[in-house]
Parts: sequence; structure tokens; C-alpha cells
Amino acid sequence: MSSTLREASKDTLQAKDKTYHYYSLPLAAKSLGDIARLPKSLKVLLENLLRWQDGESVTDEDIQALAGWLKNAHADREIAWRPARVLMQDFTGVPAVVDLAAMREAVKRLGGDTSKVNPLSPVDLVIDHSVTVDHFGDDDAFEENVRLEMERNHERYMFLKWGKQAFSRFSVVPPGTGICHQVNLEYLGKAVWSELQDGEWIAYPDSLVGTDSHTTMINGLGVLGWGVGGIEAEAAMLGQPVSMLIPDVVGFKLTGKLREGITATDLVLTVTQMLRKHGVVGKFVEFYGDGLDSLPLADRATIANMSPEYGATCGFFPIDAITLEYMRLSGRSDDLVELVEAYAKAQGMWRNPGDEPVFTSTLELDMGDVEASLAGPKRPQDRVALGDVPKAFAASAELELNTAQRDRQPVDYTMNGQPYQLPDGAVVIAAITSCTNTSNPSVLMAAGLLAKKAVTLGLKRQPWVKASLAPGSKVVSDYLAQAKLTPYLDELGFNLVGYGCTTCIGNSGPLPEPIETAIKKGDLTVGAVLSGNRNFEGRIHPLVKTNWLASPPLVVAYALAGNMNINLATDPLGYDRKGDPVYLKDIWPSAQEIARAVELVSSDMFRKEYAEVFEGTDEWKSIQVESSDTYGWQSDSTYIRLSPFFDEMQAQPAPVKDIHGARILAMLGDSVTTDHISPAGSIKPDSPAGRYLQNHGVERKDFNSYGSRRGNHEVMMRGTFANIRIRNEMLPGVEGGMTRHLPGTEAMSIYDAAMLYQQEKTPLAAIAGKEYGSGSSRDWAAKGPRLLGIRVVIAESFERIHRSNLIGMGILPLEFPQGVTRKTLGLTGEEVIDIADLQNLRPGATIPVTLTRSDGSKETVPCRCRIDTATELTYYQNDGILHYVIRNMLN
Repeated sequence: MSSTLREASKDTLQAKDKTYHYYSLPLAAKSLGDIARLPKSLKVLLENLLRWQDGESVTDEDIQALAGWLKNAHADREIAWRPARVLMQDFTGVPAVVDLAAMREAVKRLGGDTSKVNPLSPVDLVIDHSVTVDHFGDDDAFEENVRLEMERNHERYMFLKWGKQAFSRFSVVPPGTGICHQVNLEYLGKAVWSELQDGEWIAYPDSLVGTDSHTTMINGLGVLGWGVGGIEAEAAMLGQPVSMLIPDVVGFKLTGKLREGITATDLVLTVTQMLRKHGVVGKFVEFYGDGLDSLPLADRATIANMSPEYGATCGFFPIDAITLEYMRLSGRSDDLVELVEAYAKAQGMWRNPGDEPVFTSTLELDMGDVEASLAGPKRPQDRVALGDVPKAFAASAELELNTAQRDRQPVDYTMNGQPYQLPDGAVVIAAITSCTNTSNPSVLMAAGLLAKKAVTLGLKRQPWVKASLAPGSKVVSDYLAQAKLTPYLDELGFNLVGYGCTTCIGNSGPLPEPIETAIKKGDLTVGAVLSGNRNFEGRIHPLVKTNWLASPPLVVAYALAGNMNINLATDPLGYDRKGDPVYLKDIWPSAQEIARAVELVSSDMFRKEYAEVFEGTDEWKSIQVESSDTYGWQSDSTYIRLSPFFDEMQAQPAPVKDIHGARILAMLGDSVTTDHISPAGSIKPDSPAGRYLQNHGVERKDFNSYGSRRGNHEVMMRGTFANIRIRNEMLPGVEGGMTRHLPGTEAMSIYDAAMLYQQEKTPLAAIAGKEYGSGSSRDWAAKGPRLLGIRVVIAESFERIHRSNLIGMGILPLEFPQGVTRKTLGLTGEEVIDIADLQNLRPGATIPVTLTRSDGSKETVPCRCRIDTATELTYYQNDGILHYVIRNMLN
């Protein structure tokens, strides 16, 4: 095959009387062989390699390996993928801009050109993570929450506005607009991108990486994309390709249709459970089958959204007629829609009925078999049928107490002058929230219709339930109002509280003080029901031990019932004005009612709401910043600090040092999430981070959250492993971020112990079980451990993004051999760790890890190096990906 394959495959196509040039897969197939049955998601990757072929980062052999995937439905090769753009949200975006500003400082110090630290591809940052549900249940809730958000985050927003003027190709969508994944789905995503290059219009697939794990939602639109850590996204925007192994692709065949009363949420929870069981970590999932013929794009986006929960890199839906229908509905131009259709058909990326691509493995689901479901109490993959929820709640409550004896009496409390009793199992939070469901018209209209029927019958929300509605897009408010459903949601307490992530990411805000007091007084196990995608312990609210994912109409139903012990499948939700019982089936809207309501959604709504998407409110417009290339760091700032990651960096990397005499800082169990490692929620006053803020003059009411403080490394390193629910097995029976400073026996905060180890120049290690680092694509879950002095993490398995983040921060990820765990080894956490010969490290190699026990005995464990590619090894040898990027700029 000639190295001019790129040029040989160049062709033209017509769309709307315009000529586009593109790199044709059918023309390339003349040299590569038949690729017709290659999964559509891999065709997007193949086009990317073809377009970027340069003989160095992309070679003939790379393209041949991807085309040759068909032979075995597998390929062992690293490739360099260049996404068309980058998507960010503000919790990850602020530290990313801090890193970019710090990189400019480092380049300047080392004598380089600071203008090279500039995005080479478009970057869209959507501010959606900072709004908190402080006010709820009244008509002023939205305005009050926005006011508080602007007050608390003024300095962060000023910093982002500085970034907007300092960096090229960098746009900011202001707060109060929507959730980044909805804005991406409804407005930013193009399906096919086109740009003028050397006088020619070049067409190519839209693709992206995002600094939020649910970036995968855009795959519902046929746009290949997934979440990466902030550091990897920064490298991508600066022109560094994303290094990846050619993935296996699991085909998921959908057949049939959902039954009456079954929602897209029920479907995605079923798909998540099936795929977790199948095992898809590090793999693409591609959906196919005749079930797609009737699956609306909003439902596809809901399924694609939860890819991180089922463990896949992405869940891809190829472009078809339903894609085009949605693009028209959401206000995309006729020119773009015609280009998408012409391009997808020309490239063999269009889904035709009966398509059966070759897959590594397959699953099948008849959608008619899906039942009403929730997921909980602590993991999104733990699906529970609606009728089994009371049993599942009771089991989790018993487990929490570690006993089968459970006799928690209701607790008396008074609120607004009225006496009440708070029962064990109370639903204290009911939130229509999150990117997964809150821009899906069918489930939101269903919630509104259910509310209407409930109000008409005289049902009320239970008084202890904190209810909230936080849509992913302003369009939602428009169509709920058009359907005249808003008053009924308001009547039940589901007033608009903001356009953003809110409860799903832990910004649920405080519970009313009498409720919090009652929970503590009775040691009650209470629940939250949310239409979200994450329900890890401690995430939604510190006092809420069980969290349940459910569709928006079920969220409303649980607000009426008010108790996880009530069986919504068989028990009454409440009683009407005559005193007769009202069951869920009595108020559940029919498919016809939902369909009639959904017909009210119009393209005019989308055009109106996105006409001034980058403008923002008057408060946003009033934020003034000085124009400058480098940031004016403030030494007294508690939000934005110059990060220390490049302080000691030199133009050439130092040799990798062996790890000698490392102490174990934490020994953790299975499914430790990035939320456990670096929480995003509230900061406790008596925590190391809380004490730091108070010592710097910050009052408790102004603490804000860990997520909002990610631009300050001093707060974040103190918040590492600070989740109140984390359990360090070195201190049995203790919850929270505590450890021992060995060889001593005294319990202390993980931060304090790490600082003592740093004074002693002792390197550190962390030990863990399966699925270490699951959940959000949180780069501070790698940055924080790095600043604490952790050099190696040894686990049974890693989640994809977190493993990559560890390498990106110069931390070595190692896996125990099959069948070997911290338990089989009998580790206590008192062992000393030695790892030698790191200068000769190779991807995937077996690394001998020597453990010296407290009695002086030694044992060597052959661990697997989870640096998987040569590129990742280069990053590790440079002390991290951003160090590598800076050195490239200098050279």
C-alpha cells in the first residue's frame, strides 16, 4: 500500500449545491480490502487515521491494522486519534484553564514562546456544575439559586472570562443556560463537521473528547466521543493526539418496542445491568437491530449517556433517518442536515435496516421485556424491579447496621410550626435532575402529566421531601409550559431550581434543619430518588445513605409516597379527597397522552433558546476582566492558585527513579470511585480543607464545594481521600479520610500523614480492589494523590479514564495477578514496598513488587504494568502528559 493512500482516497460530494472534499473510505477500500461490515464506530476512527496520515503519528501500518480488525474482530495496535473538538464543564474546566495558564508560565520560564500554549481545535466550556439547590419549592427558587451561584463563584467566572479572551478557539457558555451534554446534543454537535482548508471545504465526522465522563451522550447523535481526564483533554486541545488501543466493539442488538408504561430510563438501567455483566470496560458498544427504527433520538442519547455506568468507552448509535429528524427538530440548518445525510451515505456510516456489522461479541434485548425499574442503593448497575425496591432498601439498611435487627422508630420534628414524624426509609430528596433524562421530552412530559393527575386527585408531596426540577436545557421549560404542565409540577414542589447538574453531582444543597436533626437523632436510613446516572454513597447528600436512580415520573411518584418502604407496584401512593386509595397505575399517563404532549416540542423553541447561547445574564455580562496573555495570580486567592506541577520541571526529563521504601497511605476495597478519592460536594469545617479555608479567612457559609475549589491545589490536596464514606482498611471500622502514619498506630487524616511522610522523604503507595477509579472523569483524583506523594497504585483492576489520568500525572498503575488480592496476600497496610528497574519499564510488562512485612519477611508479587501503550510510557517517563507537551513546544 502506498504512503499516498490519504491523497488517493480524496474525493468530492455534493450537498445543497455545495461541493465538499472528503477522504473516502470506499476509495481507500480498493487498497485496504472490503471494509463494508466494519462497525460504523470504527469507520469513524478509520476516516480519522486516513485524514491525518503523515507517515509518523499515523502510518500505513496503523490504517491497515484498523481495516484488518475485521479478520479477528480484534486488533492489538496503538493508534493516534485526533478528535475534532473538546467539550468542558466548569468543575473540570477551571483547573484545565489553571493548567494552561501555568503551562504558559513554565514555557516562559524555560525560554519558550507562550503563544504556543493555545488550543488548535475548538474548545467549548459550558458552566453547569456550580448551581446548588439552596432554595426549592417556591416560585423564587430559580432566581435565588442563580443569585447565590454568581456570588459564590464570581472569582471563578472572572477567571473563565479571562481564559476566553486569553486563548484562541475557546468559547464559554455562561451559567444558567443548560447542562453541557444537552447543549452539545441540541446545539454544538454537528454529526458532520466542515471547514475551509487551503481554499477547499473539507467534510469529516464530528468527534470529540470531553472533561466529563457523560460526554458519551453525544454518541446518540452518531458523534463519536467520550470522557477523558482534564489533563488529557488539555493535551488534545494543544494538538497532542489521543493515544488508544484499537478497541474491541460489542454489538448490542435491540429488537421490539417498549411496552405501555415503560420509559427510556427503565431501558437504560436494563442495558447498563446487562453490559456490566457482559464486561465492556475499554470497549466500544455499538447499537444495531430493528428496534432502532422506532427508538427516538432522545432515548438513544439517554442510553449513550450512561456508557460510563456500563463501563464502555462509548455507546454508539449510527446516523440514520431518526438522526436527521432530530437535527431538524433541534433547529440545525437544512444545509447541515443535507451534508450529514450525503456524507454518512457516501462513507458507509449510514444505518440501513438489516445492517449486521462484524462485532467482537454481541448481546440482544427485546425491548418488550423491559420492566419498570430503579437502580440502587449505591451503584448504577444494580437494577431493581419497581416491586422489589422495599426489599432492596431493607437489605441495604440491614447491611448498614451490620445486623438483621432493625427497629428505627419515626422521629418527631416541627417545621413551619407544624408537627410531623419522619419515618425510617423516608424519601428526603426527590430530584428531576441530570443530563441523562432532563432533556428527554417523553419522560419529562410523563412526569408533568403524572403530576397533573396527582394534583387533580388531591395528592400532595410528603412534607419531608425536598423536591426539585433542574432541566438540562431551557427548551424543557418551554415545552412543559406549552403543554400547560408547569403549574402541576410547581404544586408538588418541583419548581425550577436552575439549569445545571445540581443534585446528580452532589449539589443537592442542605436539607431543612429540622429534617437533618431528625435523621441524626433517630440514626435513620433515608433515601434520595433522582433521575440521574450516579448514586454512589455519600455523593448526593452526606446524611442520605441510599440513593436510587429512577425515571422523572417515578421521581414524582416517590415524592408523593415519601417512603422507600412503600411498594409502588402494589401499595397506594396516597389518598384522594374522598379518602380512596390512589395507586401508581391510576395516575400513570398513557403512551398516547405522552405522545400528544411530545408533539408540542418545536424547532422554534430550540432556535429561540440557542439564538444567544454565549451571551448570558446581565450579571454575567457585568463581570469585567483585563486583557492579558498571562494571568495575574493573586496570592490571597482561595479559588485560583498557580498550580505547582511544573515548578521543578526542566527542559529535559530526569531518569525515572525506582521506588524504595514506600509506605501504604491507604488500602481500599472494590468499586472505589473518583468521588471517594476526590469528592466534589460539601467541605466539612473540621476537615483539613475546611481548616485551611478558615485559616485563610473564609467563613463556613462561603466554603462552596470541593468541585468549585478545583482551581486551588491547596484545597484539593487536602480534600484527597476526604469522602466521608471512604473506608481505609488500615483502620477497620472507621469511615472518612483517615489513616496511620507508620510505623505509628495513631489515627490521623490522610493529608496530615502524607505531609509527615513528605518531611521524611518517604514515597507512598495506595492499594485497592476491583474497579478502582470508577465514576467521574475527575483528574483531581490523580492530581491529588500526586501532590500527596503517591507514586504507585496497585489494584485488582482500574476504570479506563482513571488509569489514563494516573499515567498522565506520572503515577504508576499496577495490577495484581489474576486471583491475587490484598486479602489473599494478607496485607495489613504496614508493609513496605520496593519496585526496581523502572528505567526499563515496558507497556504491559510484569513488574516484581517486593513487600516487606512488619516482621521483616519478604514476598515478591509479579504485578502487571497497566501502562498499555508506548505513548503512555513516554508520558510516564516525562513525569506526566503536560510535561511532555511543554517539552515538545520547547523543542
